[in-house]
Amino acid sequence: MKSYRREIHINVPGRRGLVNITQQVEQAVRDSGIQQGLVLVNAMHITASVFINDDEPGLHHDFEVWLERLAPEKPYDQYRHNGYEDNADAHIKRSVMGRESVIAVTDGRLDFGTWEQIFYYEFDGRRDKRILVKIIGE
Repeated sequence: MKSYRREIHINVPGRRGLVNITQQVEQAVRDSGIQQGLVLVNAMHITASVFINDDEPGLHHDFEVWLERLAPEKPYDQYRHNGYEDNADAHIKRSVMGRESVIAVTDGRLDFGTWEQIFYYEFDGRRDKRILVKIIGE
């Protein structure tokens, strides 16, 4: 069995942002040479998520509205965590949206269902962040 590791570096200029990273993960799979296996895509920060869904702007807006209702950013003093930092809402949003996604690799390609894409969702941006892509297989 082979193993391949890559980091994707990203900097979302705003506090929150949704980025389609499917092409970068597909390139990592091609570069790995692995034909059959699994790929793990993991947000390496506790205020960001990786998940799979449809690349549709209306849905992306709906995620943002729903998450902001669930864990509003402000007022900052509503959260016990906020003191030195002001990102308690980002931690909660990450917990809801998840840490990582695992995708099957078949014949050297991501084995997706119709419309599936991989997204990085940043909840406390404006600085450099990393995404781990770990591929195992043959």
